[in-house]
Amino acid sequence: MSTGKLTTPAEFLAWLEEKGIPHESREHPPLHTVEEAEAHRATWDEAAREGAFCKNLFLKDKKGRLFLIVAEEPRDLRLNSLSKPIGSARLSFGNAELMWEVLGVRPGSVTPFALVNDRDRRVTLVLDAPMLEHERLNYHPLDNRWTTTLTRADFMRFLKETGHEPLILDLVAAAGPSGEAG
Repeated sequence: MSTGKLTTPAEFLAWLEEKGIPHESREHPPLHTVEEAEAHRATWDEAAREGAFCKNLFLKDKKGRLFLIVAEEPRDLRLNSLSKPIGSARLSFGNAELMWEVLGVRPGSVTPFALVNDRDRRVTLVLDAPMLEHERLNYHPLDNRWTTTLTRADFMRFLKETGHEPLILDLVAAAGPSGEAG
């Protein structure tokens, strides 16, 4: 495989195959919001709707450190309450240019699978712990017109292959009862 970024689902799925990581994928219309995704998945059979479906936030802090926050769709995460639990200061969203440079994806297609392109390990991956209670995890394979499912164990294998050790914590509980990090 070339040393360039993987930018298409086909390239990424071929990478998973090369690493021996089993997966299931399905193509669908572009899904830009949690609401769109939930409405579309209502048309899927029950087996395809199993597991955690996730949202992803590509963030940077005032020191220039990069974070990818991954949580189940229904989780209520407040940007102003995430800084302290993850050990950062004043988080904001990373812009489209930075996202492309580091992760090789465009806005709307942010996914932990894009860490395959973060060869310099610039991004700290933060996984919201309740997501990992599910056996099956669902993410976009670099494009929001696809969903790829891995088992929890195979997702952890994927992270090991990319050299990313995740920070795992319950982001809602860590923020405290008022939503302020405490």
